[in-house]
Amino acid sequence: MLELPTDLPADLAPLSWLIGVWEGTGVIDFPVGEERLQGEFAHRVSFSHDGGSFLNYSSTATLLGDDGEQSLPLVSEIGFWRLSRPAGDADAGPALLPPQAEAAPRTVDDVEELRGDNGAFPIEVSLAHSDGMLELYLGEIKGPRIDLASDAIVRGAGGKDYGAATRLYGLVDGHLLWAWDIAALGTPLRSHASARLAKV
Repeated sequence: MLELPTDLPADLAPLSWLIGVWEGTGVIDFPVGEERLQGEFAHRVSFSHDGGSFLNYSSTATLLGDDGEQSLPLVSEIGFWRLSRPAGDADAGPALLPPQAEAAPRTVDDVEELRGDNGAFPIEVSLAHSDGMLELYLGEIKGPRIDLASDAIVRGAGGKDYGAATRLYGLVDGHLLWAWDIAALGTPLRSHASARLAKV
């Protein structure tokens, strides 16, 4: 049974089902030229909050050998997930600047104003990868389903070719399922990895 926290800022209500640590396995299958990169990996994802109007996110993955033992660390990610809304004078930032105005805490009614005609809330996800790649995703969350598409990708001069991505997350029978499509290494946008994770 999934337990939802009740002490969250109003802006986290639509995201609350994600909070916790999820572990499981997934598969990679992606063509690069004449080669096909395939394998199974162990995956651990954590969503937490510290009282702000966003979720902290971290993810690690390790390629599994033929014997099922973890053999090769893959790219890790850290980042932040939030509902997308205009920042006002009562919000902190940019950088370490404090709010310029005092405001009452946001309410469920304030959050409901963000809901679109299709019943979904706009969401933005910013991620930093351990290989130096940075991603900004925009999308929507509707109940236990999240659809994201890359809006910006930043890579250093030595970074590998990586041009676009989409991600899909869903809660199915108490498990977090996700799929990640990428355009990379000369291959146009297509599926490259998916996983099924259980809350631990």
